[in-house]
Amino acid sequence: MHFGDALTAATKAKSPVCVGLDPQLSKLPDGISKDPKGVLEFCKGIIDATKAVACCVKPQLAYFEALGWEGMKVFFETCDYAKKQGLIVIADGKRNDIGTTCEAYADAYLAKDRPIDALTVSPYLGSDSVKPFIERCVKNDKGIFVLVKTSNPSSGELQDLPVGDEAVHEHLAQLVESWGMHHIGPKTNFSFVGAVVGATYPEEMKYLRTLMPHIPFLIPGYGAQGGKAEDVKHGFIADPSERPGRAGGTGAVVNASRSIIFASGGKDWKDAAEKAAITMSKEIQAALKA
Repeated sequence: MHFGDALTAATKAKSPVCVGLDPQLSKLPDGISKDPKGVLEFCKGIIDATKAVACCVKPQLAYFEALGWEGMKVFFETCDYAKKQGLIVIADGKRNDIGTTCEAYADAYLAKDRPIDALTVSPYLGSDSVKPFIERCVKNDKGIFVLVKTSNPSSGELQDLPVGDEAVHEHLAQLVESWGMHHIGPKTNFSFVGAVVGATYPEEMKYLRTLMPHIPFLIPGYGAQGGKAEDVKHGFIADPSERPGRAGGTGAVVNASRSIIFASGGKDWKDAAEKAAITMSKEIQAALKA
């Protein structure tokens, strides 16, 4: 299925909650070994605990890469397990390069046989560094999320610089919309080209949504980084097909990592993760209804 359509269907069936899998060894719960085997056990446990609520998971490649080849094996095993549990998998690698190197990155994560639905991509090298990823998405029914306005405090050092009458992130948003417009899903009005827009910049998000009406948003920064439901609601688009009384909003998924996966460091870590995901879902739905 076209990624934009699949993402929309998943958010409507469950919720827009995306669980970030950031298995930092020092924070793994008691009873979990601090090694690749423990990481796999932890990630599977989080997936099991949240799969009824979350529509997708976002494994952060850095934590797996830090464990060497065994970590990369665990990464793909985690992605495969999440897919088998019916979750959309967004690999957070922020990959970027040019030429055959970029093509190799695209094949590594967006090949047909990979248990990955989408990949985060950096656009810093320009459109020719994004094109190979788009080509693989067309060929293999995958998606990408391009970094536009990230949630970190220093993002403005580059992303907010003026370019004529607009900021860099605003100009980039228009490029992303132009890339995505050629690849709208047959069942929705969304592209397989998405954008990363941080929850910590709600006013910017509000304007960026007007610049990218056909682009699904991946919204990081919820929870531990300070983003709230009232902030992320600006990334959604009203869905007229929603039944009366339900919160109408599609076109975005909201990621939380630490506030869910490390909601408890004790023996009840799975229950705590499930409760945190449910609470997050309810908060977002309430904000969308307001």
